[in-house]
Amino acid sequence: MTHLAYGVAAWLLFVGLYGIVSSRNLIHMVICLTVVQRSTYVLLIAVGYRSGAHAPVLADLPHDAFVVDPVVQALALTDIVVGATTTALLLAMAVRVHKLQGTLDPSKLRPLHNRKRKPR
Repeated sequence: MTHLAYGVAAWLLFVGLYGIVSSRNLIHMVICLTVVQRSTYVLLIAVGYRSGAHAPVLADLPHDAFVVDPVVQALALTDIVVGATTTALLLAMAVRVHKLQGTLDPSKLRPLHNRKRKPR
C-alpha cells in the first residue's frame, strides 16, 4: 500500500508540473498547481498510514495500543487550508489580469507600466 501511495504522489506531482510548464492559460496553470498540491496530500497519507493502527482518540484504548500519528493529520488539514487559500488568491489574480490585459495567455501578456502620479 505504501509504495503505491508514493507512486501516485509522484505521478500527480509530475502530471501537475507538466501541465504548468505546457499551459497557455492562467486558469489552467492554477488548476495544475492545485494538482501538484494534491500530491502532497497523498504523500502525507502515505507517511502517516500505519496498518492495523487505531485513530488517535485515546479515551477507550489501552495504553499499549498502536495508534496513528496525529501530527500528520494536522499537517494534512493545514495543507488543505493553505491550498484552498492559494488557489483562491491565484484565481482572483487571474481574473484581475484578464480585466487589465484582456487575455489569459501568458505569452501575450504585456508588462505593466509605472504611471507616475500627478502631484496634488
